[in-house]
Amino acid sequence: MEADLATVTKLIEPEVKALGFDLVRVAMTGGRSDPTLQVMAERRETRQLNLDDCQAISRKLSDLLDEKDPIEGAYRLEVSSPGIDRPLTRKADYADWAGHEARVKLTVEHEGAKQLSGVIQGIENNIVSIATPKGVREVPFESIASAKLLLTDKLINATAPLSTEGADSIQTEG
Repeated sequence: MEADLATVTKLIEPEVKALGFDLVRVAMTGGRSDPTLQVMAERRETRQLNLDDCQAISRKLSDLLDEKDPIEGAYRLEVSSPGIDRPLTRKADYADWAGHEARVKLTVEHEGAKQLSGVIQGIENNIVSIATPKGVREVPFESIASAKLLLTDKLINATAPLSTEGADSIQTEG
């Protein structure tokens, strides 16, 4: 199965934005045996996504993907939130999540390392700064193969739901 993810992203991003969400990542996972188009999105104001949001995006994208058919063969569509230990895929992510710990994998070795872990300092002129135990490393955004936030108490506190009202009560019918 071949899928041009740039084409798929260009197709679906306006639809996701029209629903009031930001597209975080589009990826094909599962390989040939279980191909899955994974779409991660979030609400602009909360950076979260609930089940109703996932369903709304899924319905909209299912219809669009069926109509335009940009992916060869059968596949599953999976719409999800990026989660707490989210991937960092956009330049803005490095500004938004400055002060939090991340693991960054590079496409090429940089100063003797192909992977860095540390606190994101930010991004300026396409250069991402990461404070590592060996000092601040500056890497070009284009040389980042993948990156994700690391689960820490600080991150958990920063991503706590805006409202937990009713979270500890169980409602039953009948």
